[in-house]
Amino acid sequence: MAREIKFGGKKVGDGHPTYIVAELSINHNGDMNIAKKLIDAAAHAGADAVKFQKRTPHIATPPEQQKTMRETPWGYITYLEYRYKVEFNKEQYCEIDRYCKEKKIDWMVSVWDEPSIDFMENFATPAYKIPSASLTDHNLLKYVRKTNRPLIISSGMSTMEQIKRAVQVVGEDNLVIMQSTSSYPCSPEELNLKTIETLRKGFPSIPIGYSGHEVGLVPSVIAVALGACVVERHITLDRAMWGSDQAASVEPIGFERLVKYIRLAEASLGDGVKRVYESEKTAMRKLRRVVVNG
Repeated sequence: MAREIKFGGKKVGDGHPTYIVAELSINHNGDMNIAKKLIDAAAHAGADAVKFQKRTPHIATPPEQQKTMRETPWGYITYLEYRYKVEFNKEQYCEIDRYCKEKKIDWMVSVWDEPSIDFMENFATPAYKIPSASLTDHNLLKYVRKTNRPLIISSGMSTMEQIKRAVQVVGEDNLVIMQSTSSYPCSPEELNLKTIETLRKGFPSIPIGYSGHEVGLVPSVIAVALGACVVERHITLDRAMWGSDQAASVEPIGFERLVKYIRLAEASLGDGVKRVYESEKTAMRKLRRVVVNG
């Protein structure tokens, strides 16, 4: 079985260009102008998609966290109030949909609860993502599968057994699994990029991707060399901006370099068949001293 699915009109999997996702997360801080600037930056860099987070705050926020107080740009407010501050409504998502079409870039979301899935069915996004925190929410997994859209599941903070169980719940069709470590930012020692190979061997029919939270670009390029066919990185206008994900994000110039490096890596990997290239033959005629026949 081919390790391949489709996100909209693009094929994703072995033998196809890496599908690059610029994760806006909540780095827009609830500001549509910032969101549009991030979309502009992702489109300019050559990303395939931007991604948002869609929550119903009073459902997705654990009860014990809702009344926790937090310093924010809106003052000293509860964590639940903060969650509502960074959540876009239907009118704003309609504008995001329009703007992404204008910029010719896909958009999608991570869905955190059932009402968010119902909300997102108003839009024709190419896939849904289940965040790492919800990988063990089997009711949510079953609910999102009813949409028949392609699904991405992220594996941060999860064991291999939990990943296997999630795959059993959703099935292997139209699925991507992302290697991820849920630390923001993540130290190199905990990226565990070789898990990409482990997942490829363990799930031979499923495309495997990488959702990175490291500082820098090199690990994400290495992930492609190890077989990741989807790469997701957070994007920000400025890593010094307020917000929990900013420090693990890539600024616009860096994201442009990331896309360039990934495309260079793809071109460099080749097909694994050893051959003599035409470009080598001049040097071969000049420098090779012994010709072995047969």
